[in-house]
Amino acid sequence: MGKVEPLRKCLGCEEMIGKKGLLRIVKDKEGNLFLDLTGKKNGRGAYICRSSACFKSARKKKAFEKSFKCRIPDDIYDRLEKEVEGAE
Repeated sequence: MGKVEPLRKCLGCEEMIGKKGLLRIVKDKEGNLFLDLTGKKNGRGAYICRSSACFKSARKKKAFEKSFKCRIPDDIYDRLEKEVEGAE
């Protein structure tokens, strides 16, 4: 039997999707937020689909702030959004 891919919930559309089909956003111990394309960096991870529509939806719902339990400034959101658009 093959290995089963773990499922994660997209913060934007809230669908359960295989981990490899999602982008991981990480908050490290210092409180920095960044896109983790490897899926292996240390820190708290939150997942979204590889679409700017899901990122915008998650931002509007403040899903990242709830997941990471912190307030996220607009400039950080704007930088992450550009990174997500580049990874689509």
